[in-house]
Amino acid sequence: MLRTIVMGSCVSVQGLFVKSLPGGRIIVRVGERLYAGTPVGVNAV
Repeated sequence: MLRTIVMGSCVSVQGLFVKSLPGGRIIVRVGERLYAGTPVGVNAV
């Protein structure tokens, strides 16, 4: 499933969901690279 995360204040990454982390963060895969960040959801500000 494709997910979007926010890394820092203005960088977002979209990739395939890999797994959830403690604290509400998730990991997504873009090609060979893995990125961790806060998921963007319907209730995000």
